[in-house]
Amino acid sequence: MPVRFLTIEQQQRYGRYQDEPTALQLDRYFHLDDADRRLVRARRGDHNRLGFAVQLSTVRFLGTFLINPIEVPPNVVNYLAQQLEIASTSDLSAYLERETTRWEHADIIQRHYGYQDFSAQPEHWRFVRWLYARAWVGTEGPSVLFDIATAQLLEQKILLPGVSVLERLVATVRERVAQRIWTLLSRLPSDEQCQRLDAILKVDEDARQTVLDQLRRSPTRSSAPALVAALHRLKRIRAIGVSHLVLPTVPPSRLKVLSRAAFTSRAQTIERMPKARRIATLLAFVHDVEATAQDDALTVLELLTKELLSKSASQGKKERLRTLKDLDAAALTLSVACSILLAPEQDIGQLREAIFSQVSSVQLAAAVEQVESIARPPNDQYYPEILSRWRTVRLFLPTLLNTIDFQATQAGQSTLAAVAFLKAIEGKRQPVMMDAPLVIVSQGWLRWVCPTAGVIDRRAYTFCVLEQLMNGLRCRDLYVSPSVQWSNPQEKLLQGREWLAVRAQVCRTLNLAPKPDEKLTQLKQQLNDAYHRTAQNLPTNDAVQIIEAENGRQTLTISPLEKLEESENLRSLRAQVAALLPRVDLPEVLLEIHEKTGFLNAFTHAHEEGARADNVTTSLCAVLVALACNIGLRPLQRKDTPALTKHRLAWIQQHYIRAETLIESNACLVNVQKNVTLVQAWGGGEVASADGLRFVVPVKTLNAGPNPKYFSSGRGITYYNFVSDLFAGFHGLVVTGTLRDSLVVLVGLLEQRTGLRPRELMTDTAGYSDMVFGLFWLLGYQFSPRLADTGEARFWRLDPKADYGVLDGIARQKVKVHLIENLWDDMLRVAGSLKLGKVSALEIMRVLQKGGKPSTLGKAIGELGRIAKTLYLLNYIDDEAYRRRILTQLNRGEGRHSLARAVCHGNKGEIRQRYREGQEDQLNALGLVTNAVILWNTLYMDRALDHLRAQGLEIDPEDVARLSPLGYSHINMLGRYYFELAEALKEGGFRPLRNPDDPNEPFY
Repeated sequence: MPVRFLTIEQQQRYGRYQDEPTALQLDRYFHLDDADRRLVRARRGDHNRLGFAVQLSTVRFLGTFLINPIEVPPNVVNYLAQQLEIASTSDLSAYLERETTRWEHADIIQRHYGYQDFSAQPEHWRFVRWLYARAWVGTEGPSVLFDIATAQLLEQKILLPGVSVLERLVATVRERVAQRIWTLLSRLPSDEQCQRLDAILKVDEDARQTVLDQLRRSPTRSSAPALVAALHRLKRIRAIGVSHLVLPTVPPSRLKVLSRAAFTSRAQTIERMPKARRIATLLAFVHDVEATAQDDALTVLELLTKELLSKSASQGKKERLRTLKDLDAAALTLSVACSILLAPEQDIGQLREAIFSQVSSVQLAAAVEQVESIARPPNDQYYPEILSRWRTVRLFLPTLLNTIDFQATQAGQSTLAAVAFLKAIEGKRQPVMMDAPLVIVSQGWLRWVCPTAGVIDRRAYTFCVLEQLMNGLRCRDLYVSPSVQWSNPQEKLLQGREWLAVRAQVCRTLNLAPKPDEKLTQLKQQLNDAYHRTAQNLPTNDAVQIIEAENGRQTLTISPLEKLEESENLRSLRAQVAALLPRVDLPEVLLEIHEKTGFLNAFTHAHEEGARADNVTTSLCAVLVALACNIGLRPLQRKDTPALTKHRLAWIQQHYIRAETLIESNACLVNVQKNVTLVQAWGGGEVASADGLRFVVPVKTLNAGPNPKYFSSGRGITYYNFVSDLFAGFHGLVVTGTLRDSLVVLVGLLEQRTGLRPRELMTDTAGYSDMVFGLFWLLGYQFSPRLADTGEARFWRLDPKADYGVLDGIARQKVKVHLIENLWDDMLRVAGSLKLGKVSALEIMRVLQKGGKPSTLGKAIGELGRIAKTLYLLNYIDDEAYRRRILTQLNRGEGRHSLARAVCHGNKGEIRQRYREGQEDQLNALGLVTNAVILWNTLYMDRALDHLRAQGLEIDPEDVARLSPLGYSHINMLGRYYFELAEALKEGGFRPLRNPDDPNEPFY
């Protein structure tokens, strides 16, 4: 592990002023209280008093004394002089004349304020122990850990050592932590198990690749042979014989780092590692890949069962169409007989003769038989067609039952018993089916499972169990371990002593009460006030009307919002700003933004953090352009440019581009953009929207789903992303096909890592459900969906006796308060688990919804959500400005999608990554590049506005608020990929604004 990891720029920044402190920093670190002033005034001479104050403030701000104590920004000197009532600062240079005075002052400050030397004990030992603990539980790179250590020294009043001293200490501690982890893990396997682990790195002669490469490859098809292959992969992993080993108390994040090294490194690289590190890496990999392989197998099973059902339904529909003429003929024959039967003048005694005179008994019997064979009962789900696929199921079922060990919650015990029964009879030619548990057999399956009394059909029973098995897995009544995707979320919730220990803290954080009475009383009052206010304003609200429906019930209608008119000044301002923006190539945008933000520094090597390469920023920009533009690496390769060679770009993509580096670099861009002056006119970052961007995936992959509306006859994925009111995307995730938005709408708020803290989220109707409203309210967020049809929405009340005037007719539904009261503590536990990151929002939504049938806890959260939803609806219909704000924010998200589409122009905009990880990396890279373009536009628009103001143009703040940084006509994304910056730009400067009247300006 390298000892020197800081760049020259980082070394120069250490313990020095880089820029003038902000007003907030001046108030925090440079304000002198009464005790400070008394100590300062004890010095003789203004230059000594001011010098002493400068040294005192410097050590507070930087954590060290400067060699030249007055080498500080002018605003620091002026700020201190103003507090000390020193009129002139010109004689501060006299403070440097006596060196002994400066050292005496430093010694006084150190003793009086309790600053300790870095080598002083026991502070040094405590700091090293803290640093070791931080390195043990965290996965930060050395540079990040160095910055964290610097902040810790500052907080503990320990004077900063030399940069090389702290750099060596950080490197040494990280090396000790790594060695300890390698030693702990490598001691677990026996010699025989170590040999089996090492065998993973050998080449399998039959497959002509290493076993490691084979185990890393996930399935891409959903078929019976693919499922069997996925299960054999799982068996092969378990056959290594280390799955049962209980890993020591190594933080999961550290194990993940080791596993990732095995996933991304070549087998030869791992083979060259020292033995302890090699065994530890392979052991972590096997434990991680077992969960991955089990998840992959169950994902294939889910897709395969869906495909079996859809093909059976399609086959049934075709068969029904084919036999429609036969059914019509038989029905007409029966119609003749029935018409005679129903004729009022018909003699009952002569009925048979009358019917047979028109239709012979043979014809009538044939018609009845034909109808019975073709017609289907109302609850028919094409069961005969499903049963005809028995051979397909037999291809994988024995291996599935013998490989996967299913577990169940209380709700899934009956299904688990049925699965155990199938496993018990597997391999028997004539099993005793009468012992089969029938509790799980649905009404639709019953006539096929039990065609006659005392008989159970094995095929039908197997299909029924398989269907219930998948239903149980989807709602997590059934689960497996180890697993990430199919684990039991309820085990991750806060519970027992852990919950009791944090319950009060969770209530304080979320502003909730331990008992429901107080909050329900507040909600009741809020709801009554909202109803009365809306009813009072309704006569003057021309956009809202109450209509009497045919069934006598009242419904609301809301007129659509009219388009906002644009003033001539706004159109002129938009055109002038656009004309001033420089024309630039996309790679230059990324390089320039890096010079201004350093966002590419977040990209570190996956497991060799000291790995360096010359001009690595150029390589990173090229790979990001290749991913975001969807053009691959080939157009960016240059044989004569070391940073752009084929092998360099492939190396960068394999080792630097991953989820955590993309997220960290994106957070850097978002955090910089929110501090630009222009952005303050657009919002405060507390409002956000969420929507999906659809992509067709033409390659074979498990992580794509059908939807004719978006993907025609193909399959695709949705990049569900979250956009702030500042236009920046702060989170994104990939979902298969078009998963219902309400399942993922909370994820972005809870899992994003930027400096934004949005409190209100706006979505389209697809993101709406009562349960989502309830969870948002519990977590302290405001959920504001744009409802397609407000008239269809239900309005709820807590007070059954309240009179809401004209709105009394629509407030028909009453909230079931007893559900909320009985399950209040469980709701708090769910909210606390989500807030503390114990469980993901997606997992919780699956458990609460139970595959479309909410659990009891889900119903209680839904009841709470109905109160929050009604409060929102009343505000929505009462306030046109609120509706306009929602529409504006959603339009910002749509505009950002248009920009992302323009960036992602290659391969017809289709994503051709086969695996989820590759899809996520590519689309997160697209989000990162899109944010870089938005930040670039924001910076230059800000300069353009300053330029126009300097020319005397009066600019209306309302017009500025309606500008957008989503334009891209001035950015070339096609054909030219040039990775060089002018020296001025490398030093943080800006391009000259474009002269719109210059005919020599390049245009593309």
